[in-house]
Amino acid sequence: MDLSELRDTLDGIDRQIVELYEKRMDVCAQVAAYKIETGKRVFDKEREQQKLKAVSELSHNEFNARGVKDLFEQIMAMSRKLQYQMITKHNGEGRLSFIEMGEIDYGKCRVVFQGAEGAYSQAAMMEYFGDEVDSFNVNTFRDAMLAIDEGSADFAVLPIENSSAGIVSEIYDLLVEFENYIVGEQIIKIEHCLMASPGAKIEDIRTVYSHPQSLMQSSHYLFETGWQQISMKNNAFAAKKVADDKDRTQAAIAGETAAKIYGLDILKRGVNDLKDNSTRFIIITNQKVFAKGASKISLCFEVNHESGALYHALSHLMYNGLNVTKIESRPIAGRNWEYRFFLDFEGNLTDSAVRNALRGLREETRNMKVLGNY
Repeated sequence: MDLSELRDTLDGIDRQIVELYEKRMDVCAQVAAYKIETGKRVFDKEREQQKLKAVSELSHNEFNARGVKDLFEQIMAMSRKLQYQMITKHNGEGRLSFIEMGEIDYGKCRVVFQGAEGAYSQAAMMEYFGDEVDSFNVNTFRDAMLAIDEGSADFAVLPIENSSAGIVSEIYDLLVEFENYIVGEQIIKIEHCLMASPGAKIEDIRTVYSHPQSLMQSSHYLFETGWQQISMKNNAFAAKKVADDKDRTQAAIAGETAAKIYGLDILKRGVNDLKDNSTRFIIITNQKVFAKGASKISLCFEVNHESGALYHALSHLMYNGLNVTKIESRPIAGRNWEYRFFLDFEGNLTDSAVRNALRGLREETRNMKVLGNY
């Protein structure tokens, strides 16, 4: 046969495959109806492994056996997705573990941020809540999480990602550890300023203080000066030291907010090497709430340490047309070379597509947790 005849033959086989696939899905719908009636779980891993072994053994060579196994993995995944869809439709809207609100009530709230006064976290807080917000600061990210967990603060503002330095890994780990949830985010541009005591000039400076990361981010400018560089716990502490010492040979690299709070003069703005540098902060509370117009969902889950496990988990989002905007992984303590995955994707917890995807993820992953809808 020539190529056109071979293609015609393939088209005929493909039509048969489609017909058989649709017949199979009709039977799967009946299976779903039975499981709805009996309350039986959709995902039966042992049964699926037995089925994959059986169909693979029907093939006549090793190459086809692998292909048949991959094909049936996809067919059974689609069967499960159909069943999740039918169960969601049968159960109606169901009960959300999160409470939907017209808008989050930020009135008369108390907010905690990490770092000294003048830290970028404070600037993000003021941008989000306003300059008059009732706030206090703590030394560590954990202290901030504890403050809202225990109720001494209603909300916390914490950095989760920088456009040049990447994620703040400790925040991801704390989101898993604590029953606290994301209700908002604030992105602020990071502009490092060189600041010193009133009356000081750039030619007076001999020593500069800042957080190690800020010193590194300003390395090109600092290399040309030849100044001694001393690391501090954070930028705000550096500004406070310069203000307290009143030594005109000292300077700090920090944000504009720190200069205002500690009464320092800004000698030069934008000393950081990358001018397009931003940090994303998340707003956290201990209540499982979300605003009606929320459009981003963050969650985490674990998967079995086996081939294709992550792909099959992500397929629930792809099948339901949900756009994943971010994926990160963090090692799981005590389990070498196993990881917890963190996802951001577009959607609202009331959307049927989101509910379908979450049902599938909950069935087929371990320790899934919705971190917030905001």
